[in-house]
Amino acid sequence: MAYDVEILPPWRVPGRPTTDRCFVIAHEGIQITRPVTFVDALEGGWYIDLVELEETGPKRLMVHDLYVDIVVPPVSRRYEVLDLDELADALQDGAIDAATAVRVLRNTQRFIDKHLRDLSQDPPSSWPDFPPAAVLDLAELPPFDAG
Repeated sequence: MAYDVEILPPWRVPGRPTTDRCFVIAHEGIQITRPVTFVDALEGGWYIDLVELEETGPKRLMVHDLYVDIVVPPVSRRYEVLDLDELADALQDGAIDAATAVRVLRNTQRFIDKHLRDLSQDPPSSWPDFPPAAVLDLAELPPFDAG
């Protein structure tokens, strides 16, 4: 699934588009975006959110952010896992249950193992499947609201 989301004015970068294309790979529990707001060393990089979907009506889905994020800069073979503390706080505060936290952590590791790690290469020279092949064709589509 792909959709465009408006970037709120405080985070817009002058001269750049005002929407981001988001891709949801539901069976992996992730949403991936190449933010147009990334600048400097992150420009052209990717942002991955761990998410779950909720059906809110006929042909309507809501994407819920489940705290853990991964940033993949455009250059180099590295990635950063972010906001594990937010996941822990949500679990401690009762905002999510233990089963959800377990699912988020497992989906995070599965995503890393499938798309960002290739243990057969030493040193690794390329991503095994990143950006995921499932999003590449969708990334080339024009904005969805274009007439």
